[in-house]
Amino acid sequence: RKTRCHSGNSRKLSSDITGGQHACQYEMTSLSASFVQIQFNDIHFYESCGGGSFGSVYRARWISQDKEVAVKKLLKIDAEAEILSVLSHKNIIQFYGAILEAPNYGIVTEYASGGSLYEYLSSADSEEMDMGQVMTWAVDIAKGMHYLHAEAPVKVIHRDLKSRNVVLTADNVLKICDFGASKFLSHTTHMSLVGTFPWMAPEVIQSLPVSETCDTYSYGVVLWEMLTREVPFKGFEGLQVAWLVVEKNERPTIPSSCPASFAELMRSCWVAEPKERPVFKQILATLESMCNDSKLPDQCNSFLHNKAEWRCEIDATLERLKKLERELTCKEQELEERERRLREWENRLMKRSRSCTPVRTTKSSEEHS
Repeated sequence: RKTRCHSGNSRKLSSDITGGQHACQYEMTSLSASFVQIQFNDIHFYESCGGGSFGSVYRARWISQDKEVAVKKLLKIDAEAEILSVLSHKNIIQFYGAILEAPNYGIVTEYASGGSLYEYLSSADSEEMDMGQVMTWAVDIAKGMHYLHAEAPVKVIHRDLKSRNVVLTADNVLKICDFGASKFLSHTTHMSLVGTFPWMAPEVIQSLPVSETCDTYSYGVVLWEMLTREVPFKGFEGLQVAWLVVEKNERPTIPSSCPASFAELMRSCWVAEPKERPVFKQILATLESMCNDSKLPDQCNSFLHNKAEWRCEIDATLERLKKLERELTCKEQELEERERRLREWENRLMKRSRSCTPVRTTKSSEEHS
């Protein structure tokens, strides 16, 4: 339900005007895509329902089709329409078309009435979650990501997978949305810093070359969100999280009572070396194996419904990290103070040296005379 628009490397080849719609074709670098151009006056906007990458998202009605939709308003057309136009999967938000009338650019997709996964996990309803729900949704997201990486017409790295960018349909299916940060993948790709720090892989934070397993890292964080119904690195600012993840190799805390198979899966997703993380085909196989574990449902349900017993472990870690950050700040302040004193000492020496030089010169000249 959150999506974004542009034709980047594309150029418009043809347009066919049909009533309120134009059938537009675009030529892309690696393949050709076509999508419907929707007229701005064919959309009736309702309320804002959040922000996506580089744009605000609104619930709206596509008048000529009598269809409820989500529209992401944009300042310019970008690559997201290209990407969405070639994707078709039940766990990927359905793309209907784009509004290409300046300045009212936008992307039109299906509307997910259940809101975002983040909103659901923040609500009281999430307290009723059981292993069946967690596993169903974990599989939904993994299938969508596997499609992007291995089954779509072109490989796509999402780069901003998080609970806010996963939405819930009326029939309780999760769909991945907001491809505003996404890129077509050509082997190992160097990408600019984009995404949300608590969900970002270390190599993305450092703007290093990335592969599709940067999405594996983010998936591990989303799985952690579903199991704990907590916000990763809550209370920390982006750059603080970046320092903790990259320099201190910190990850969201997995409570000790979390079932071992879930804990192992999350840790494997968070390995610092991208090549050592599982791809989504492996993740799906792991989830299937977990579904066949007869002991896991009781263990998982016990964990989910006894949050009061283990939440303190997450809070304790957050306190430890805050203390670590405070100590770092103190050390930085001490170093700055030491550098300031050194500069003052050097300045005093230089002043003393300059004041002494004329005296020695005078004395020397008197002795000479």
